[in-house]
Amino acid sequence: MDTTILPADAPISLLIADDHPLILAGLASLIESLPGLRLLGQAGTGQAAVQLYRELRPDVVLMDLNMPQMHGVEAIERICASDAQAKIVILTTYQGEDNVHRAMRAGARGYLLKDSGFRQLAECIGKVAAGGLYLPPELAAQQAARIEANRLSKREHDILLHLSAGKSNKMIARSAGIEVGTVKFHVNNILTKLNVSSRTEAATVAARRGLLGAF
Repeated sequence: MDTTILPADAPISLLIADDHPLILAGLASLIESLPGLRLLGQAGTGQAAVQLYRELRPDVVLMDLNMPQMHGVEAIERICASDAQAKIVILTTYQGEDNVHRAMRAGARGYLLKDSGFRQLAECIGKVAAGGLYLPPELAAQQAARIEANRLSKREHDILLHLSAGKSNKMIARSAGIEVGTVKFHVNNILTKLNVSSRTEAATVAARRGLLGAF
């Protein structure tokens, strides 16, 4: 593993939180073997992670999402509520867009899958410790697409709800009290913002990204 991306002269202190003892042991062993990292503590539950953070104030936290007693997202929210400068990296097996979005909205500054390489882990820790954000390229692309999708206007969101219900442009126009041509204009904008090519795909993507609720 290339450790030149870690500051050996001023080690980054870490708290690791995971409910699997073997994963905790593996991470602890890896961290303690690297001159650029210093392990401060280990937590097996979300609640313990919050408590240990308050006691130890590590530079970076590596946090699993699926934790007992308190979900990882809630633990992140509580830590960030007590320290707005907290630097937390989600380290999990879950790759779904919703998991990324929830964790980042809660205050996480990095997101890595547990099968990431050692260099990627070190790069992530180093960047987050320095005050940056880190997402693997494939996850960053998903987040960018989601942010773009969430830029739908109120009218576009309303049209999307009608579209997802299987209504034709004429039916949507009648329900919304607008012209068919205006509906077509909004539908084209929706397809572009969701980066899809059909109405059916738009409905599927909107449902998957949670865009069909109240605006």
